[in-house]
Amino acid sequence: MQEHKYSIKQWAKDDRPREKLLLNGAENLSNSELLAILIHNGSKEKTAVDLAKEVLKLGKDNLSELGKVSLKELMKIKGIGEAKAITLVAALELGRRRQASEPLKKSKVTNSSDIAGFLQTKLKDYRHEVFAVLLLNRANKINHFEIVSEGGITGTVADPKVILRKALENDAVNIILCHNHPSGSLLPSRADEQLTSKIKEAARYLDIAVIDHIIVSEEGYYSFADEGLL
Repeated sequence: MQEHKYSIKQWAKDDRPREKLLLNGAENLSNSELLAILIHNGSKEKTAVDLAKEVLKLGKDNLSELGKVSLKELMKIKGIGEAKAITLVAALELGRRRQASEPLKKSKVTNSSDIAGFLQTKLKDYRHEVFAVLLLNRANKINHFEIVSEGGITGTVADPKVILRKALENDAVNIILCHNHPSGSLLPSRADEQLTSKIKEAARYLDIAVIDHIIVSEEGYYSFADEGLL
């Protein structure tokens, strides 16, 4: 028997989040109502808002935590199929990119705090370590950001050759190394220090300067330059 779905159009007028948005503005809708608009329709047993509340529970009722939920985890909710899950993941990614773009309006890096917020936003939802590089021109304006390697929960290995090739391809004069610590700890490991030194020395022969290595976590950030390790 074909399952009957209740679309938002069939709801009582006071319960329609799309109409609420048109009348009152998106800022006056709850998180579950906004998610319900993306989900579009519910199932025979549940409205779209009911499904949205279940989705929020996966993220502990926190949108930041929800950004870490995978496509497969979303699809475990009865009533959330592949299409709905893809829509939700895409919307959360757009939110993350919007947040990440804010610090880049400056575009010129003058200190570690200029870039730390951007890196925290870009890397905070990874459950494993990733290593990335920021490529800057002579005026310290950002030309390019790229994740160059991904590892496990406790570490990742970055290849200096890959990083320097990216720098040359993008005409970078200065580079900032960066990686996340999903554990929350901000202290660099001995391996972090050795890798930084190795990349810095190799880059010097190409007239490229490593001006910082920033470690980020949800707790904050750690700058090698600020701590006198470069």
